[in-house]
This record gives sequence, structure tokens and C-alpha cells, in this order.
Amino acid sequence: MNALSTPQPRCLASLQADALSSHRFHVKHRYSDGMVRLLITGMSGVGKSSVLCELGERGYPVIDTDYGPWKTETGLWDDVLMGALLGESTEVVVSGTVANQGDFYDRFDHVVLLSAPLSVLLDRVSMRTTNPYGSTADEREEITSNLASIEPLLRASATVEIDATQPLHHVVDRVEELLHRL
Repeated sequence: MNALSTPQPRCLASLQADALSSHRFHVKHRYSDGMVRLLITGMSGVGKSSVLCELGERGYPVIDTDYGPWKTETGLWDDVLMGALLGESTEVVVSGTVANQGDFYDRFDHVVLLSAPLSVLLDRVSMRTTNPYGSTADEREEITSNLASIEPLLRASATVEIDATQPLHHVVDRVEELLHRL
């Protein structure tokens, strides 16, 4: 099975194709001013994929771990693949929220939490077309529960929190600032 056979947003498919097809995760150095490894995390519907797509369009190497081979059958990040990605890549923006992401925090320069109120999250998941998660009542209830129980844990371990209710270009500009600061 091809690593890109999982449906994903169009903009991410082309950005990940080279790395996934060769199973080499070293990214090309586009910036000489010390871009960093950055994790974007947050609840479903907060805009992680939209931010990643925009960063990709701006020329940054991005990986959305909701798509492709990054997760095991249990929904955790694959230790070997993530280890290879973070071991070989000095410049990458990764997006995802999984139970074992903390195991990799020491390999990121920033852990960015995108946050938004529950009403915004539920509105966004009900309207999106690129990811079906959040379309059922049970999934929306899970999002509500996760916001109360998981987001505080993410907040406690994040290096930066960004209000994702701002216009997308403002959120991406803020993330981009972090990519050039260290």
C-alpha cells in the first residue's frame, strides 16, 4: 500500500510525496537562518491542517501525521518513522495530536498549541470536507471531552500557545516567526 493512499488535503499530498515515496525523511534546507523543528498540536477542528497547508505553500517542509504512515494501528506515532524524521530533519513542521507525542518533545525546538473555544471547534468540524472526524454526535462529544481533559495537558507542555480564532494568515505568520527564532 502506498503511503499516500490515505485521503489527505491536496496541498499536503504533493508536499509529502517525495519523503514518503523514498522512505527517507531528510528535508532540503530552504532557509539558511536556522529554521527549527516545530510541532503544531491541538484539538480536532482547531486548524492544524490549515496552518500546515499554508506553511507548505510558503515553502516550508511539513508533515501532517493524520495522513500517511506516521501512526500505528493503535493511533500512536510510529517510533521508527518519527525517530527517523526527527533524527534526520533539521527543518520540519509536524502536525498532530497523539498520546505518545510527549516522547518526542525533546526533539522539537517548539511545541505550539493552537487553541479555540469549543463552539469554534464544533463549527469547524461540522463544515470541513477534508476530514470526516467530527461529523457524528459521538465524535463531537469526544471533542468536547478532549477539550476539557486533553487540552490542559497540551497547554502545560507547550512552549507557545496561539489563539486559532484569528484569521489564518495571522496564525501562520506567528508560527513562521517561531521558525526563524532560536
